[in-house]
Formats: sequence, C-alpha cells, structure tokens
Amino acid sequence: MELQKMNGHSNEDRFDPIDALAEQEEFLPHKPGAKKESQFTDFEGKTSFGMSVFNLSNAIMGSGILGLAFAMSNTGIILFIILLLFIAILSAYSIHLLLKSAGVVGIRAYEQLGYRAFGHPGKMLAAIIITVHNIGAMSSYLFIVKSELPLVIQAFLGKQENTGEWFLNGSYLIIIVSVFIIFPLALMKHLGYLGYTSGFSLSCMVFFLISVIYKKFNIPCPLEVHHNNITIPDHYNIDTTTDDFCEPKLFTINSQTAYTIPILAFAFVCHPEVLPIYTELRDPTKKRMQKVANVSILAMFIMYLLTALFGYLTFHGAVESELLHTYNYVDPLDVLILCVRLAVLVAVTLTVPVVLFPIRRALLQILFPDKPFSWLRHVSIAVGLLFLVNLLVIFVPSIRDIFGIIGATSAPSLIFILPGIFYFRIVPEDQEPLRSKTKIQALCFAALGFIFMIMSLSFIIIDWVTGEARSVGGH
Repeated sequence: MELQKMNGHSNEDRFDPIDALAEQEEFLPHKPGAKKESQFTDFEGKTSFGMSVFNLSNAIMGSGILGLAFAMSNTGIILFIILLLFIAILSAYSIHLLLKSAGVVGIRAYEQLGYRAFGHPGKMLAAIIITVHNIGAMSSYLFIVKSELPLVIQAFLGKQENTGEWFLNGSYLIIIVSVFIIFPLALMKHLGYLGYTSGFSLSCMVFFLISVIYKKFNIPCPLEVHHNNITIPDHYNIDTTTDDFCEPKLFTINSQTAYTIPILAFAFVCHPEVLPIYTELRDPTKKRMQKVANVSILAMFIMYLLTALFGYLTFHGAVESELLHTYNYVDPLDVLILCVRLAVLVAVTLTVPVVLFPIRRALLQILFPDKPFSWLRHVSIAVGLLFLVNLLVIFVPSIRDIFGIIGATSAPSLIFILPGIFYFRIVPEDQEPLRSKTKIQALCFAALGFIFMIMSLSFIIIDWVTGEARSVGGH
C-alpha cells in the first residue's frame, strides 16, 4: 500500500548495517557542501525482477483504490478508462525521467535529485512535498478507520443501524486507536514489521477486489435498501428504484468530476520509492528497471480498473467516495464485507506508524540536522503529527476531500513537475542540449503537471464555495 511510497526509505526502516549510514545521506544531508553521492554500484543488488515488481506494486497500491468507483460514477466508464490509461502512461514516462536523471548522477533518493538540480532549496522542496503527501496518506488511512470501525463494531453487536453510542462514533474511535495502538508503535526506533505489513496490505486489497467482483453479482439493481431501515443518503438526490439508475453511463460530467484526476494521481504515486527499488534490483539497468515499472503499473491499472468497474456497476450513482462504506446501505451485517473491513482496518492501522516514520525523519533532518537522537524530540514529533492528523480526519467531512487536495497538490508534483524539472536540470548539455526534443518534452511534462494542479484545485475550491453536494464517507 502507501506505506512503501512514503519517501523511498521503507527499506532503510529495516536498518541493515549498510543502510544505517546511507539514511543520514539520503534525506537532507547534514552538510550542504558534501560531495559524497550514493552510487548504484555502491553495493550489489540482490532483489529479483519478480520481487521488485511486487515491491513497486506495493508502493503504488494504497487507499486511493477505495475512491476509484466514485471517480468512475462521476466520469462514466469510457472517460474513466481514458483518464486512468492517461495517468498510467504518464506515470511510466515520469519514472523514465527519474531513472535517466538518477543514472547520470548515481543517486538513489528522490530528494537528493532535488539537491543536485537546485541545491539545498531543491532538496527542501522535495522533502516538504513528500512530507505533505505522507500526511495526506496518514489522513486517508485514519479516515478509513473512522468510517469502517464503527460499522465493524455495529456488525459484531448485531445492530442494523448506528444507534449513537460513543463506541459507534468514528471520531472517538480514531482517537482511541491512535493513542493505544498507533502511538506505541510510533515510539519504536525501528520498524521491524515493515515487510510483513507490506505483503499483508497488498493481500488485503486483492481480497477487497475479489469481494467487490463477487458482490456485483449478489446485489440486485435497483438497490434494495429499505428493508434494513437504511436509505441512500439525501445528498445523492437520485431515485435508486428507477430503470435509468441501473443503466451504466459511458460519459458523465458534473461538479464531482473535478476530483477524478486528483484521485487517480493519488492512486499512482510511487515515485519516491522507485530509486531505492532500482538500487536493490539484481543486475540493475535503466531498461530492466523500466520493465519493472511498466509491469507494476500495468498490474495496478488492471486492478484499479476492475475495482472501479465492478464497484460502479454494483451501486451506480449511489457509490460513495469510500467504496467499502457503501455496502453498509445494502446489508450492514454481511459476513464477507465484515471480513474485508476487518482486513483493511488491520492493514491501514499498521501502516499509519510506517508512514509516520519517514515524516518524522524528514522533520528531524529539516529542523535538527546535526542533533543526536533524542527521545524527547522522537516522542514530541509523533504526538504532534498524530494530533494534527486526528484533527484533520475529525473535521474533514469526506475522504474525497483528502484524495482531492493531496491528489491535486503533492501527487502532480511528485509525478509530473519534479521529475520533469529534475531531468531538465540534471542531464548535462553535452548529452542533451537545452533545446533537444527530450528536454523540451520534460519541460512540457512539468508544465502539464502545473496545469493539472491549477485546474484541479480551482474546480475543487469552486465546488467547496458553491456548497455542492458532498459525498460523506463517514459518520
């Protein structure tokens, strides 16, 4: 899931002897004038092609998959496929630019490319963008806890609907989970369970996809929701009993369409993890790593498409911005969906501390670059981050807003803008002149990212200001 896309340091969290020193160099080095670079040839990679594909697929896969059916419901099937294919191809091209830039200077960290391109400000910019993206990822995970944990407790108690007790209030539950589960894990100096969490998270999402496909053929259309005294929320403003409701739409444009590209961009961010995976690849070459990226992106494209398609065909216009939550309107006591919820909840809860670690490391390198380890700083930053993210999750009404803002800001920066300008600045003129076709393409690629960012933010802000109907994914 998102845990491996956090800032390209997930493998350092295992703290191998070799990586213990490398970590100090990879994220905001202590001495800006230092000449030392991490070369791909510094140590021999031992990871096979297949395992590298698995690792990169893990990096791509994240909570964004839960919002894809909502995106399809607001674009139509054909337009969604076009946009999904478009983002996937651009992501592959973006990785090509990163690999080419890294190959020139022998660097294996995203933010180090920023340092080579623009010096200390470039490194700071890359670090800040990665940190913002990670905070957004943490927020999306905790929002899933806020949305799904009350439904799991409700199902175990045999309740057909939320009766309002405090233990069915998602806001209270995320505070409890944060204090008693996430915070103790965040106090660890090292994350030894990272590898297990990675595989488990991806397995949960595969289980989620299989369940979505299975449920498509077991939930009738029009939706039968009233026998549970549960109705589709008013903000959909649709009649689920009409024949038109069950007709899939090929093209749709509405106020919620503005969230589609940000949701798709959020779902494909894996770029900070590409270079560490490249470093550990057996017989590393740019061509071989590009094949790893292409296979991983293709696999995620298929998985994303199937999840979005079958989720949309199940609920059509009634799908929520967090797909799993929508099944509550059909049968809140469904055993299969309960198992999926439990698996996803365990996965995202264990992932939050993993996401927190690189954020804390970045903040320590930015604010206290020359200071030795301090438990006070270690604990204080964890408390501050959890407090901030809990506030965001409690007061943000929908996971759609998290996907939208992060997908419209940090995601295009990591996928489009930074790889394009890094390539333009790092590749020397004797290899490619400034006016060469490839460098012009790289600049256009970065400009496309700016256009995506400005357009998406503009439409999202307009949607907020005009008070358009929200798709609330939680309680």
